[in-house]
Amino acid sequence: MNYHSGALRRSLFLALSALAHPVAALADSTQDTAVAGPVTVLPAVTVSADKVDRPLEKVPASVAVIDGQDIEQSGITTMEQLEGRIPGLSFQPFGQAGMEAPVMRGLTAGIHSYASSMLMLVDDVPTMMAQGFENSFLDVDRVEVLRGPQSTLYGRNAEAGVIAIHSQPMDEVSRATVSTDIGSRDKRELRFALSAPLVADTLYGSISGAVLKQDGFIRNTYTGGKDDDRDHQDLNMGLRWTPSEATDIVARYVRQDYDDGATRWGNVGDPRAKVASGTPSWNHSLGQTLSVNASHELDSGLRLRSITAYNDYHDDVLQDTDFRPAQTLYIGRDNHMRTLSQEFRVEGQMGRADWLVGLYGDRGDNDLRNFTLRSPTFYDYRANLKTSSVALFSNWNLPLTDAWTLSAGARVERMTAAISPAGGTHKSEDWEYFSPKLTLQYQFNPQNQWYITAGRGVRAGGYNVFVSTLDYPSYAPEEIWSYETGFKGWVLDQRLRYAIDTYLMKIDNMQVQVQVQPAVGLIYTASAARATAKGVELDLDYLLAEGWQLLGGLAWNRTTYDSFQDGTASYAGNYNSFAPKLTGHADVRYTAPNGWYAQAGVVGTSKIYLDPANRYERNGYGLVNLVTGYRKGDWEVATYANNVANKRYDAVGYNAGYYTVYSPPREVGLRLTWRK
Repeated sequence: MNYHSGALRRSLFLALSALAHPVAALADSTQDTAVAGPVTVLPAVTVSADKVDRPLEKVPASVAVIDGQDIEQSGITTMEQLEGRIPGLSFQPFGQAGMEAPVMRGLTAGIHSYASSMLMLVDDVPTMMAQGFENSFLDVDRVEVLRGPQSTLYGRNAEAGVIAIHSQPMDEVSRATVSTDIGSRDKRELRFALSAPLVADTLYGSISGAVLKQDGFIRNTYTGGKDDDRDHQDLNMGLRWTPSEATDIVARYVRQDYDDGATRWGNVGDPRAKVASGTPSWNHSLGQTLSVNASHELDSGLRLRSITAYNDYHDDVLQDTDFRPAQTLYIGRDNHMRTLSQEFRVEGQMGRADWLVGLYGDRGDNDLRNFTLRSPTFYDYRANLKTSSVALFSNWNLPLTDAWTLSAGARVERMTAAISPAGGTHKSEDWEYFSPKLTLQYQFNPQNQWYITAGRGVRAGGYNVFVSTLDYPSYAPEEIWSYETGFKGWVLDQRLRYAIDTYLMKIDNMQVQVQVQPAVGLIYTASAARATAKGVELDLDYLLAEGWQLLGGLAWNRTTYDSFQDGTASYAGNYNSFAPKLTGHADVRYTAPNGWYAQAGVVGTSKIYLDPANRYERNGYGLVNLVTGYRKGDWEVATYANNVANKRYDAVGYNAGYYTVYSPPREVGLRLTWRK
């Protein structure tokens, strides 16, 4: 059955109608509700959207938050599961673990641009490309998603927003969690998290990890097996040192190891989820990060902060692309990408105003290799891509009166890219960006505010590192001006938290995929389009009655090309690739006093186009997900069903019409958790 934009609307309506026949809930992850008594107000939420801790309702920006309890009970263990759960956020359908290209407010970046339209921060460690844009959400305190340009504070590659993942703190509280999960397709998963003080008031440590094995669902009729098995290992380690009350130093190491089978691809027109591949396909990628986050508060009240991070990702993949027994077509990647970044900043207060000034720099060293067999010819493309940037930024929050606040910030950044292709000529180019932002906020009563903001976002320029026939052409930075206004706050005696905003973005030098003369059939990235994006976003968290809670959100976006000439074809008026009109979710939860809980929800998006000509598409979908469980003492058992109706939302015609990216089928399972 084909689901388009109406699918999400119908699914959201059905989920909301479930209020008349409640079937869902959420258990308290820290205390027994029978002891704690009924919850009558929603809990306060603190975020650090502007690098300063503030209540969610006080931040003059579009921010969505999922706390660790919600993540754990909803079974969110991959970045892709945030699609729709954060209205406005989705991902390009690619089908390979560890490779996620985000889409926010209609903006996204190509896989081979080695840049991203959104920045991912995991405990302040940046990931700026689709390669390694993944997280297993181990021992997470909360996930903050900032929608809209954040280039002023976070630089290039935050033009559409930021996903900030915050781990549980290391402190005097000892914690231990072990969880096992068995499910469909012989799924076996073990997750654990431990945190404890090592030396009282001085040294703390944490370790968490996960091991996942699961059979695939794409049948290989040639080998008789399943091609897309999944085998992941994750490890996070942390150490915190507080030599004094004024000094705090946190070191972290994170490792993501993949030993997977094939990408979830097949031929367009072939029977669904069936291949006859004679070429073994695999993903042996490995990601590692190491970081040190240090802060010190001076006697004057100034706070100094230093964030040093090293990110290393090895993208190691072989993929059959004819899906036939004979070895005639395949592609492979052997890319090694390394980024070292350093941020220094000073934070302080001046009367009622708070401010920060920072200096940021990074250096990337990427050894890139793409190879392909197009029988009888084997092509091997190699290049080294070096990048560097340095930036100075500042942000001020200035109360004008008791009700009015002005926030102003600016960033000046210089970025250099240099390519050294094998057998080619070394080339380099640099760009300078200025990214200002101005926000006016009106607190019309203590619990509700209105804001209006204007700002500039930038995505880095770069090189087409594998397009030798056109001498490795460069493309310019993508630039946007964004205008946004919104309301947010509490109503109904703090039982309903809401946020609604609307925005308009004008995009210049839009980085798009083009196919032009003189190399007919050659597809590469160029700054060849102008576009307009506009939309509305809504988030709700409603405490309906004792034990009952409704969470929901909906985002509407329309991103179309104002001008885009691809050879003789004009795509003016077409929709941007991978940008859905609608994304959203609705969840109803119920917590019983005796420890039982249940949750029912729907999440989905409308259809997306896979190419600028809008010829190929992935149909829209609405997925129903169910969880029910029981908690007693330190133990919890839960059953779950994801994609209950087994909806299919394959991307048919991915990569200029060549492939189908298969959507995963229904999954049911049992999860047993012990926590202390």
